Amino acid sequence: MTRWTTAALLAALALTGLTGCSDDDSPSSVASKVASAASRAGDAVSSATAEAGRRLDGIKDGVDAGDDVRLGSPRTAPDGRTTAEVTVANSAGSAKSFAVRVDFTDGTGKLLDVVVVTVADVPAGGLGKGTARSTHDLSGDVRAKVSRAVRY
Repeated sequence: MTRWTTAALLAALALTGLTGCSDDDSPSSVASKVASAASRAGDAVSSATAEAGRRLDGIKDGVDAGDDVRLGSPRTAPDGRTTAEVTVANSAGSAKSFAVRVDFTDGTGKLLDVVVVTVADVPAGGLGKGTARSTHDLSGDVRAKVSRAVRY
């Protein structure tokens, strides 16, 4: 199994822009720093979303496989990253690989992270497994959903 993730550390790096505040920082300058970091984090998710789309669009002779994919419940791994087990069912007559875009969202549906998981060489009529793993620590009510899946 091979795993490809997007936005690797971009959101985490964007958030590191919030370095310690000094006593000289005014409330408005602190608010400005927070807004700037939030904007960079949003840009990182947008960039990851676009890159995931390009990766999936670049697959030649792929077919929609959304109905062949199941996700397990999101869990927080010991390193703080959110994971979800991905199971694919190959209904084709020969071995196939799958690329699955998994969106991690909060309880309101706000996109927190995007990853693409590749499950390679699933035998005809068989199951394959992979793990979607967030690119940075996520907190709160994190949910996972299959946004797109391609069998090739």
